[in-house]
Amino acid sequence: MDPIERQSHAGEPHSARVRSLAASATTAKSFGHQPIRRHWRSLGRFWSTALAGEMEYQANLLIELLAVGGNLAGSLFTLSLFFGHGQLLGGWSWNEALVVLGLHTLLDGFAGTLLRPNLGNLVKQVQSGTLDFVLLKPIDSQFWLSLRSFSPWGLPEMAVGLVLVLVGASRSGARADGVTVATALLMLASGLAILYSLWFVLAATSIWFVKVWNATEVLRSVLAAGRYPLSAYPPALRLVFTTVLPVAFLTTVPAQAILGIAQPRWLVASVVVALVSLVGCRAFWRLALRHYTSASS
Repeated sequence: MDPIERQSHAGEPHSARVRSLAASATTAKSFGHQPIRRHWRSLGRFWSTALAGEMEYQANLLIELLAVGGNLAGSLFTLSLFFGHGQLLGGWSWNEALVVLGLHTLLDGFAGTLLRPNLGNLVKQVQSGTLDFVLLKPIDSQFWLSLRSFSPWGLPEMAVGLVLVLVGASRSGARADGVTVATALLMLASGLAILYSLWFVLAATSIWFVKVWNATEVLRSVLAAGRYPLSAYPPALRLVFTTVLPVAFLTTVPAQAILGIAQPRWLVASVVVALVSLVGCRAFWRLALRHYTSASS
């Protein structure tokens, strides 16, 4: 349940009304059995509406396919520059590095499908003042802001990323037993949670710093380091990509899990980082709401 506490100018009737409505709305946001079902029904309506709207522009699919093909060709060409006859990249073979690249491509497609459309809107809503209306809805505000929009144009990139992962893993001789698959899925879920948390926290800073969208592009550029194995970087960057920006847990650790070469301590660390990221993301949103000043105040 999101506490909606706003700094406002004392004595202004509209602000008092907003606070009153917000207090009423929060009572409907408890996550009991029925509210959870309502959230999932709302999610279905959100995505069906968004999909119907996006499909009005079917030419975008062709444009997206061309863009994905161009990006894939560029990524493969860049990766090939690090490999010669019998050479390795940080101890990783070509096929193993394909798994890392595939995971990065899949995550970037996930960001294009859900993160950029939704969290870009969060920044715009803070700028325009329409965030007020979101906070008064009888639905968890973070849920609404994170999942309201759905862009199908990121799905081709996700599909390409999945194909790269499967091809690289197959050629590397990775086993497809139950334990390996379950571990790989857990690491992928952890990576998705970490990526979401980074994006959401950065977007939520628009409560204080309104123009932060350029910062999200900087974040995207930094996360592009995840297209190569962590061991390919100098020790100083490895430390940064493990402790400051957890790029290692987005692609390298899941790739190791898929290939069956992950060390247990890295698997545990990935889950811990994901849980801390989600809890920290939720706490940060609550903090942001306490400092949010209604645009109509």
